Amino acid sequence: MSTHDVTAPQKHELMSAEQNVQRIMRTGTVWFAAAVGSVAVVLGLLLSSGWRPAVLTGGVKLLWWVGSSLVTVSIGLIGWSGCPILEVDVPTADKNKTRTMQLGTMLFIVGSAAALFAVLLGPAG
Repeated sequence: MSTHDVTAPQKHELMSAEQNVQRIMRTGTVWFAAAVGSVAVVLGLLLSSGWRPAVLTGGVKLLWWVGSSLVTVSIGLIGWSGCPILEVDVPTADKNKTRTMQLGTMLFIVGSAAALFAVLLGPAG
């Protein structure tokens, strides 16, 4: 048997492009709301306690702004992924929305961890 005779395994119907795009558009809205809400709660608590990024210095300040910028970009990517726009066609939307949702989620986790780590490294009280 040659390598040309081997057939690729079939995708489960739940992983079809149509199903995946529908799932991302449905859950993307929830992820977007959760991301915006969690940022609002954390930042609101920090600011209401009197904390400001200006208390940070040097590399810690840079870490805060890089992390915060990553979170901002991530929220945009997650929001775009959940937006009910199909672009040109379903296969293109499936590819793009899957990638932007994955990238947005990763950047949200990394950016949030970096920004909060900078807060922890900053001066106490």
